[in-house]
Amino acid sequence: MEEEFYCILKLVSGEEILSLIMVDNNNNDPIIILQNPVTITSIMSPSGSSYVKVNPWMELTNDDLFFIRFDKVITMTETKDTKLIQLYQYYISSDITEIYKPYGQVNPSSTLGYISSVNEARKKLESIFKNNV
Repeated sequence: MEEEFYCILKLVSGEEILSLIMVDNNNNDPIIILQNPVTITSIMSPSGSSYVKVNPWMELTNDDLFFIRFDKVITMTETKDTKLIQLYQYYISSDITEIYKPYGQVNPSSTLGYISSVNEARKKLESIFKNNV
């Protein structure tokens, strides 16, 4: 077996996969071993910002190792893009149920805006309106 490296693969199915891989040259029939493969998609927002969407390659399994034959791969390239590798490592190490929130967005709490109930607010607004009329 060869060394592990981060690689982007384009499969004959059209999928682009980012994974930590090894190549096993067993009996002149090489097999690619994928560890925690993810699909990556580039997305442009209406404001012009560019984002990368990361999803698990196989969503309904708990396995983290997969094997692919070379005839299923169109091309593959080693990536040394540190931001992409950090994104991949963060995604793999984080909890899948963690919800992404845009920068600066927080859930309101009693200290961040909840100052009264709906009924209390209605009474206050009605009294302000009646006093101003």
